[in-house]
Amino acid sequence: MFDTVLIANRGEIALRVMRACKELGLRCVAVYSEADREAPHVAYADAAYLLGPAPSSESYLSIPRIIEVARQAGAGAVHPGYGFLAENADFARAVAAAGMVFIGPPPEAMERMGGKTAARREATVAGVPLVPGTLEPLESLDEIRRLGDAYGYPIAIKAVGGGGGRGLRVVNVPGEIADAFASARREAESAFKNTDLYVEKYLTNPRHIEIQILADAHGNAVAIGERDCSVQRRHQKLIEESPSPALTAQLRAEMCASAVRLATSVGYVGAGTLEFLFEDGHYYFLEMNTRIQVEHTVTEMVYGVDLVKGQIRVAQGEVLWLRQADMTPRGHAIECRINAEDSLANFRPALGTVGSYHEPTGFGVRVESGVRANYRIPQFYDSLLAKLITWGETRTDAIGRMRRALADYEIGGVTTTIPFHQAAMAHPAFAEGEISVNFIGQHPDLFDAARAFTPPPTDPVPSEEAIEPRSITVEVNGKRFGVKLFGDLPSGEGQPAAAAAIPGKRAPGKRATHVASKVDGVTSPIQGRLAAVRAAPGQAVEAGQVLFIIEAMKMENEITAPHAGTLNEVFFQEGTTVESGVVLATYK
Repeated sequence: MFDTVLIANRGEIALRVMRACKELGLRCVAVYSEADREAPHVAYADAAYLLGPAPSSESYLSIPRIIEVARQAGAGAVHPGYGFLAENADFARAVAAAGMVFIGPPPEAMERMGGKTAARREATVAGVPLVPGTLEPLESLDEIRRLGDAYGYPIAIKAVGGGGGRGLRVVNVPGEIADAFASARREAESAFKNTDLYVEKYLTNPRHIEIQILADAHGNAVAIGERDCSVQRRHQKLIEESPSPALTAQLRAEMCASAVRLATSVGYVGAGTLEFLFEDGHYYFLEMNTRIQVEHTVTEMVYGVDLVKGQIRVAQGEVLWLRQADMTPRGHAIECRINAEDSLANFRPALGTVGSYHEPTGFGVRVESGVRANYRIPQFYDSLLAKLITWGETRTDAIGRMRRALADYEIGGVTTTIPFHQAAMAHPAFAEGEISVNFIGQHPDLFDAARAFTPPPTDPVPSEEAIEPRSITVEVNGKRFGVKLFGDLPSGEGQPAAAAAIPGKRAPGKRATHVASKVDGVTSPIQGRLAAVRAAPGQAVEAGQVLFIIEAMKMENEITAPHAGTLNEVFFQEGTTVESGVVLATYK
């Protein structure tokens, strides 16, 4: 039906899809932003095209440009991966209108299940249990206050188009509503280009359990077990496992049947995930992700089903080859998300350049990575660097193998979540399966343990100039070509693209880079864009008061006053991109 697939994504998921394509004998085409010229997915593809001069944070969201490139590359299908345009019905329609196959659900099913409020309405019709909440987007703060009084606090303000915890804020008292509403809306606009929000009751100590489904275009669907994704920070997953240590076989069958019933009721096709909250033996439908999930790997390890190949085969029109009766878990799998974050600083994004890089290997170990040695991490995207997955005959075996694999994983030059994962795997509560979405908050000793696992600072990253000096990459009319030069490179030419992105280069009026020393003020610990400025000259502030909110790697980070006092100068406005260490404001 098609022989070439364009992957409209980046990083590890782009590589994952490309490998599946190549195993099926399909040609794969990569797209990339200015910031991703040297990314591994670009080098791995059969062909690669620059998306254009748009800002790097927006390049992968340009539907007209992606369609143009797909036509230019001769693609017969487009795989969206996850994030970006993966759950955008307009994109799916544009792909179809261009005469290509969208490897995902029909746009109508996406609209019925992709939005949180729409999915809640469909679940109600299908008789699937729901957490109490609204079925329509909200605009009024007064309406949110009324719902908070009706449901009881805490409540959750959530993005209709959200996913991965973005655009979600928990409100514990009425006085937090205004700030939570504004922050959720900002993040929703940035991540999903959709500012609609809704409200639901916030369960205090649930597990987060999701059901994987795969459906064809002929009315057949199966549920491929569950994943327990309860270990989270900022409502975003860190550790996932399959099967869940909390479910009985009867509950698993009941939840799987509910998931299939809801998916088939909306004419769903392809891979999808229905997410539930589970507390005190009861489950409640939360939302559906109408795409492949980051954590699909643990399902593959336990059920022996290649879900990405499954997506492609379904898109080619195949009748589903799986039977529900055969979907029986074998062994146990765990995934740890390796993020560029400092777990000892509230999982703050940690930009930098990867130095040495060595992946763990061995029986039952799988790595899905989007980085390499000497890779400069862009600030514009999610902090996920790689996924480490282990399988064992039992949960205990999988944990032991993960502990060994984490110790073997070497990522130099940047701070990652590996020490946190080592601490979590060694924690008695995790070993016993006693986890919930509050696991991290309930066990602050995790961070003392993570500190003990944190390696000492590494040597500076070696220059890329010494790597393959006679192999360079060129772009001709936006298409990437690898070129080998036989002979010495001319002086000053052929430098890696990453060298052009040295921190400290000022984009006039756009980027703040000056770092002052020994100044009594408020400094930014990270590079990013100022999403909100709550400071003003002459303002009296208290220690710990939030003065700036910086968006970096798709997350909002609060910058607080280091001590009480009166501000003297505030140097930057909303929308400014600042470097790590820059002084944002000074005290009198």
